[in-house]
Amino acid sequence: MRDLLLVGIILGALPFALRHTWVAVMLWTWISIMNPHRLAFGFASTLPVAAVAAGAALLSLVFTRDKLRMPWSPPVIVLVLFVVWMCLTTAFAINPLGSWDQLNKVLKIQLMTAVALMALHERKHIELFIWVNVLSVGYYSFKGGLFTITTGGEYRVWGPEDSFFWDNNALAVATIMVIPMMYYLRVVSTHRWVRFGLLMLMLLSAVSALGSQSRGALLAITAMGSVFWYRSNRKGLVGIVVVAVAIGLISFMPDSWSNRMATITTYEEDNSAKDRLIAWQFCFNLANHRLSGGGYEIYNALTYTLYAPETWRNAFAAHSIYFSVLGEHGYVGLVLFLLIWGLTFRLAGKLRRETRGQPGVAWVFHLTGMFQVSLVGYLAGGAFLSLAYFDLPYNIMVILVVTQRWLRESGWKPAAVGALGSASAGKPSDLPVKASRAPV
Repeated sequence: MRDLLLVGIILGALPFALRHTWVAVMLWTWISIMNPHRLAFGFASTLPVAAVAAGAALLSLVFTRDKLRMPWSPPVIVLVLFVVWMCLTTAFAINPLGSWDQLNKVLKIQLMTAVALMALHERKHIELFIWVNVLSVGYYSFKGGLFTITTGGEYRVWGPEDSFFWDNNALAVATIMVIPMMYYLRVVSTHRWVRFGLLMLMLLSAVSALGSQSRGALLAITAMGSVFWYRSNRKGLVGIVVVAVAIGLISFMPDSWSNRMATITTYEEDNSAKDRLIAWQFCFNLANHRLSGGGYEIYNALTYTLYAPETWRNAFAAHSIYFSVLGEHGYVGLVLFLLIWGLTFRLAGKLRRETRGQPGVAWVFHLTGMFQVSLVGYLAGGAFLSLAYFDLPYNIMVILVVTQRWLRESGWKPAAVGALGSASAGKPSDLPVKASRAPV
């Protein structure tokens, strides 16, 4: 039954996807992040549904009459340079065959990132895109939250098989990243039950992240919570609420969770932490020896014999977005990677400053603030996970870039702030009253 439902949804969406590229982008994003075919038990579980969605998106570029234009903002330009550099490092990879296979996967993601940048123009496109990302991850965080509650947190929460976030740590970081997006959708929603449902989903997502028993997730939550508290206009009240919720959630978790989190301060005694340190030193040594890094698929006994500081054990990955890029693409690749997120974060800050106090574009103010928090979660949690090529952070970049384009194409201009600190938008939007009152 699930197989027929999945195939029916995809076949039903294809005519619209061929006609409108932005619909194809939604279809691809849903399949790429959620992996719904992995939830089927029959023939649909092995169908190339992602390839079908990507093919529809590319064909739509020919058939659509919608407006398509690439926004060449600084993050996009650096992303293109990063993709070109990854192609060069693959040409000189230590493991050519394995590296080309991985590059093929990465290029598919980046190609669809480019299509999304061209296709998403209207506010409805932006918010639908956010919904697709939120619900694609939120499905698993909802299940994970319920699983953690019903089992008392005794077992770890895992993501969908054969996906970027199948690992418990990766699922936790993905979950943490979408919580601020849920908050944004709750702020701008005018429907009471939607706001209530999103609030419940946020709480279950927090429980799911804790239930993953991921130490990196705990650090990411702490970093995001600190930013959220710093941004709040009522720091005392927000601080009390955050601490109360944190105490309530942590007190629910079993002793095994507390014992695992305690190893953050005693990493010398933890084999998992030791393997990470070995992998990081390995990537550092490799980048120092090769300008282009080692390319993809470098984590094996042969390369560890050459570049690891001690006996190779179980470090099958870099376990860090920074060290994985450093080892695979060298210092040039790492600089480009950091520039992408530095410029993206800066863009969000710029849009947030421009739209502060301007009700006509208050939704942009709230969006950029929450997406900065999401990026903090990714950059903090990603320090301990190999998620450098995961779709979700690049989708955040897409949303911020196309939001900037929406502002420019709508004719809106930052209004001058008067003597009393008031300002008005150059062009009002259809922002709900609820959003203009929400504190961020």
